[in-house]
Amino acid sequence: MITLLSTTYFGPVQWYQKLYRAEHVEIERCESFQKQTYRNRCLIATTQGVQALTVPIVRGESPLIRDIRISDHGNWRHLHWNALQSAYGDSPFFDYLQDDIRPFFEKRWDFLLDFNEAIRIKICELIDINPLVDYTNEFASISAAHTHDYRETINPKHPAEDPDFEVKPYYQVYQQKHGFLPNLSILDLLFNMGREGIFYL
Repeated sequence: MITLLSTTYFGPVQWYQKLYRAEHVEIERCESFQKQTYRNRCLIATTQGVQALTVPIVRGESPLIRDIRISDHGNWRHLHWNALQSAYGDSPFFDYLQDDIRPFFEKRWDFLLDFNEAIRIKICELIDINPLVDYTNEFASISAAHTHDYRETINPKHPAEDPDFEVKPYYQVYQQKHGFLPNLSILDLLFNMGREGIFYL
């Protein structure tokens, strides 16, 4: 049974829960890029509430996600890393994990999909999971083999109903100020809970 997922930039807890629980995952390489989704955006908790960090992209001749290039416009790597330091510098595991995460804001990747996959591999290493992951070679239509399709379900603007995703509160730095903020980037879970984060997936 194959679980279909779109690529994500430091994807939300829900996305990593699917990755962890699936027998076999296929990451979609052949869909058209969609704006304002987790494909190039993550959500973090700050002293002001939820903040979106968006990777700027360059639209070329092909709209397919595998062909989308990352833009260097706006010094975004520096801004994203500063935002993470500001948001999570006082979290229990930031100092422990920062050397693993910082390189993603120092090295340049040409393609968004390659960048996201490098992130996913590192996150899986940090939370100690070993999912079976392949990639689509054409746009995957739903068949008997693709019973779980979360490409559109996991969406920051218009999330679809997902009865299999149970929100489990965990410690967050700004919880007293904002209450628990569910389904943020996996970084929120990692910086606040460290390796124990796997118990929330």
